[in-house]
This record gives sequence, structure tokens and C-alpha cells, in this order.
Amino acid sequence: MASKSLSHTFRRLWAQDKFAYSIRVFIALTGSMALCWYQNEMGLLIPLFLGIIACALAETDDNWQGRLNALAVTLVCFSIAALAVELLFPYPWIFAIALALASFCLTMLGALGERYGAIAYGTLILSVYTMIGVDQRGGEVLDFWHEPMLLVAGAAWYGLLSVLWQLLFSNQPVQQALARLFRELGLYLKLKSSLFEPIRGLDIEARRLELAQQNGKVVAALNATKEIILHRVGSNRPGSKVSRYLKLYFIAQDIHERASSSHYPYNALTDAFFHSDVLFRCQRLLRQQGSACQALSESIQMRQPFIYDANFAEAMEDLRASLEHLRLQSNPAWRSLLRSLRALAANLETLDRLISDASNPDALADASDSSLLDRSPRNLKDVWNRLRLQMTPTSLLFRHALRLPLALSVGYAMVHLIHPANGYWIILTTVFVCQPSYGATRIKLGQRIIGTAIGLVAGWALFGLVTSPILQSMCAVLAGVVFFVNRTTRYTLSTAAITVMVLFCFNQVGDGYGLLLPRLFDTLLGSLIAGLAVFLFLPDWQGRRLNKVLANTLACNSVYLRQIMQQYAKGKSDDLAYRLARRNAHNADAALSTTLANMLKEPGHFRKEADVGFRFLVLSHTLLSYLSGLGAHRDTQLPPTVHEHLIDGAGATLAASIEDIARCLAERQPVAVQSDAEEALANELEQVTDELEESQRLVQTQLALICRQLAPLRTLAAHLVKQPEPA
Repeated sequence: MASKSLSHTFRRLWAQDKFAYSIRVFIALTGSMALCWYQNEMGLLIPLFLGIIACALAETDDNWQGRLNALAVTLVCFSIAALAVELLFPYPWIFAIALALASFCLTMLGALGERYGAIAYGTLILSVYTMIGVDQRGGEVLDFWHEPMLLVAGAAWYGLLSVLWQLLFSNQPVQQALARLFRELGLYLKLKSSLFEPIRGLDIEARRLELAQQNGKVVAALNATKEIILHRVGSNRPGSKVSRYLKLYFIAQDIHERASSSHYPYNALTDAFFHSDVLFRCQRLLRQQGSACQALSESIQMRQPFIYDANFAEAMEDLRASLEHLRLQSNPAWRSLLRSLRALAANLETLDRLISDASNPDALADASDSSLLDRSPRNLKDVWNRLRLQMTPTSLLFRHALRLPLALSVGYAMVHLIHPANGYWIILTTVFVCQPSYGATRIKLGQRIIGTAIGLVAGWALFGLVTSPILQSMCAVLAGVVFFVNRTTRYTLSTAAITVMVLFCFNQVGDGYGLLLPRLFDTLLGSLIAGLAVFLFLPDWQGRRLNKVLANTLACNSVYLRQIMQQYAKGKSDDLAYRLARRNAHNADAALSTTLANMLKEPGHFRKEADVGFRFLVLSHTLLSYLSGLGAHRDTQLPPTVHEHLIDGAGATLAASIEDIARCLAERQPVAVQSDAEEALANELEQVTDELEESQRLVQTQLALICRQLAPLRTLAAHLVKQPEPA
């Protein structure tokens, strides 16, 4: 029994994405430590450790061939950076110019994609590590190749471990990404179920806002999963395992579209069916489906079969019985709302089928178009075009690329002006703390200072408790592992851990106590420089570009609506163009949520439009949910006359109206608050007679809901455009 429990615990640990990462780091750090002890060359320890850290920070997901290629590029960049620091170190003016130019160019490489950005970031960090190493020698440059060779050797050691790991366990990241995706989808469905609480006076807007924020997490998980699968597929035909994961990804996309769709005004449903159990049954089904997605996540993560719960059929039958009971009462006031409830029931039934399909994705037919959009540059022309597009003061990346060199130059000047002990840690702190946005920098600044203080106190205490050099070495390795496991989620803890690791490593070759105050002073000064740079030099106040973000959200919704209309015209097809339009609309919705979250972290004067922004987010997410509802039923066949009226007429008009509001927002042009044409169209679309076919009625109702969203969107857009731009 104990062995079975132990086996289950190990499987659960193995399923965690951070566990594999921590094992690689542990092997790399332990191997380097063992080599230094065996050779009795503890002076090699620090550069080897720093090389491992820099390479691990430069790592991104890829298949083993891609990771090997990335490792080769990383080692070349590391070698050039380390040698350049060694050779230019004795010439401060030339060094300062080279530091500024290199940090600008490396930051701009982020325009080419995550992989290039990570390698550039790791290269910048390794160059600062080289400065620290030269400074430890008193600035003497004797064997200029020695320190770079050790740093690159540490990086190569970790990189080869990473490539070997990827060769042996290539599909593990895909499983972890899919598990994360279905877990977020499960949370989204459970949040969506809270909208069906039959409580009068329920704050629907607050729940929609929470739903929009969770939607951002689902979109991020979808994007991450797509990239990971794309790295395994490339331009080749996917193998059987990857094909299975691809089908699960497409199922998740369909679940997301169905889950984010709306066919009804929630307050009207609550008022009409307050004394009925139908809303409870809808809520129960959605909650069960959310739990099923979370169970599927667990099955994927633990590599166990997903067993579909047969109770869903009973819950679905209960919902149908409730709907039939309401229909038999023949209440004229309920007629249109009952149609919405029937559409909801059909949507829940399809969700049920999609989750059921996930229990055996191999049985599903291959999609007619299973291509994924690869956004990485294909040639030098693509590289140049990407960089050129970012070379503008309105680009957040370009502003950060100008700000970071300035901050590093100020840090370098401080090193030479006040000559602090271990002064190059000032520059290292600035690199870590200086982020593209004020909000992110402010949070990172506080976490860095608090984490460093905790790490210094912990290190000071451990020096007295752990006196054995070998035990101190083990503490350094464990602290390094803790740093990597927590660096993206608990930055304060990871900073404390890396501080402890540095103290113990330096204590192996010198006096660790002598680092306590210099480390604290350098952290405070480096953090202050980063904070002032972001606040004073080309600050990216979110309010300045709020109109652009809102405009992009509406523009993407307009494109999505046009793609849906094409699907109704030509027949349902999950082709790349449709999936891309859908994904862009959700990405824009998530980007707006992120922008508003960042705005709340800014000083009060710069976030005065946050309230308008959040109200706009609720409206735009509601609009997107109505579009998703329309897209979810795009297999509907419409008669030619109806098609001409609804698709070519109303659909095209609504897409043009959304696009017009987006254009006015982007250009800060006056927005017409009232549109008589849209009001007339909404009234016309809401005239749903009993003679209409169910398919036409559903499409017409969705278009009416979309049309009714335009008036409040126009009001908020007009209010925002009238406001003076933040200083």
C-alpha cells in the first residue's frame, strides 16, 4: 500500500512542469559542484554556476533539434558577449557605449519572437555576470579567455542536459500545456455558471468582468499550447501522439468558443424564470462540465484514461424536461426567452459531446485544415520587417529598448563615481528589475528588495548553523533549484533563494559575510535606478494608448464577425482563416484585460480612465460572447432570401459599424453616440415571428443582441475620445 502511494506521489510530481525543470537544474548544479570539489578548484564554481543560470534563463520550449540549434546560437552569443566584456573592460568610455548599444540591440531582438528574446535576455545577463567576474579580480584582464570559457562551459553543460532531456521526454511539455489549458477552461465554465444564479439584483457586470479576466488566462493557455504543439509539428505531418494532442487542442478551441458564447440577456432570464428550476439546471450542467474539464486536465497530466461521467446524460434530460414544462405553460411573455433557452440547451449538449470526444480523440477524423500559424520569421526580410515595424516611439518594445540602455549607463556611471564594493551587482539588479511597463517594474522592484533582504538574513543565519563546506555546497545547490522553480510565480522567494546561493558560493572561495551589506546596497541602488528610469524616461502610461487597445479589440471583433458571415455563406469549415480571426478576437480581449490590470498599478493621475476601460471591457467581452454564439451555430443552413437579408445585409452592416467605432477610437475622432440606422436595424431584427424557422430565428436573435451592444459601446467610446490625452 505504501509503495502504491509512493508511486502515485512520484507520478504526480513527475507530471508537474516545474519538477522536470528543477531536476535538470539540480543535475547541472550538482555536477558542477562535484567537479569543483573533485578537482579541488572551488574558484571555478562561481562562473560555472553563473553560466548554468544564464543558459537556463535563455531556454524556451522546442523539440530537441530546435533546442540544439537554439543552444548553438546561445553559446555563440554568450561567447561574443563575454569576450567583448573582457576586452573592453579596461576602457570605460568605449565600454559604456558598447553596453548601451548592445542592450538596445538585444532588447529589440524580442520583436522576432519569444525564442530570440529569451536568448538576448540571457546574453545580457551573462555579460553582466562577466563584469562581476572581472570586478572580483580587481579589474585585471590577464587570460581574457579564461572566465568566458568557464561561463560558456557552464552554459553548454546545462544546454546539453536540456537537449538530452527533450530527446527523451519530447511530449511531456505538450501534456503539461494541455493539462493547464483544460484546467483554465474548467475554471471558465464554473465562472460562467455563476451567471445563471436566479437571484434578483445580481451584479452581472461584476461577474462578467471576472469572466473576462479568466478568459485572458484561457487565451494565454491556448496560445502557449499552440506554440508548444507547433514546435513538435513544424512543417511535417504530425505523428500519432502529436496528432492526438492536436485533436485535443482543437477540441479545447471548440469548447472555448461554445463556453464563451451567449444567446440571452441574463437579467431577463432571471426575472422571467425566477420561480422555475430551469436556471438551476443550466447552472448545474455548466458546473459539471467545468468539473469534467478539470478531470480531463488531471487525466492528461497523470497520463491516465479520461472516463466520461454518464450522469451528464441524466442532467441533460432533466434540463429538457424543464424546458418542455415551461413550453406547455404557453406564456406569451416567455416565448422569445424560451427560444434563447433552447439555443442554450443545444449549446450545452454540444459542449457535452465535445467533452465526451476528448475521452477518445484518436477516434475523431482528422480536421480538413489542421494547420497552425507559425509567427516566427522565415527569412532575413521577415526579420527586417519585424524590426522596422517596432522602430517607432509608439512601440512599447522600442521605448523599453531605449530606456534600458539609459538605466544601465547610469548604473555603470554609479559604479565608477562611488566605487561601491561589488558594484556591478547594481547593473545586474537594474537588468532584472527594469520591465517594459511601470506596473511590472514597481512590483518587481518591491519583490527584489524584500527578497534580497530575506535572503541576506537567511544567509547570515545559515552561515552560523551550517559550517561544513560540503553542507554549504549542498545549500547553494538547493537554493539554486528553489530560485528556478519559483522565478516566474514567487519572485520574492526566488530572489531570496538566489541571494542565499550567491552567499554560499562566494563563501566557498572567500568571505561570505563581507557580501551582506554590499549586496543590500547594490540592490537598493539598482532598483532605484530602474524605477526612476521607467517613471521618468519615455514612461508607458497605459491611459495614453487605451484608445488604441480598445480600437484593436473592436477591429478584431469586426474581422471575426466577417469571418463568421463567410462561414454562413460557404458552410462550416474550421479553416485557418476562421480560427485565426477567432483567436485574434480573444487575444485582443485578453490584451485589454491586461492593459487595464497594468493601469491599476500606475499612479492615480494616470489611471483616471480605468473605470471607463473596465466598463468597456465588460461590453466588449459581452459582444465577443454574442459573436461566439453566432459562430457556434455556423453550420446552420439558411434559405437564399434569408441569407441575403441577414448575412449580406445585417451582418455586413454590423461589421462596418463596429469597424467605424474602432477607427474613430484609434484616430481620436468624434464618435456618433446615437445611430438611427442601428436602432432601426435592432428593432427590425428583434421582430421574430412564430412562423420563422428555428435556424433563422437563432441567427436573427444573435444579430439583434450584437446590434444592441453598439449603442453603449458608442457612448463609452465618445466619452473616452472627448477626454484629454494623459500627460
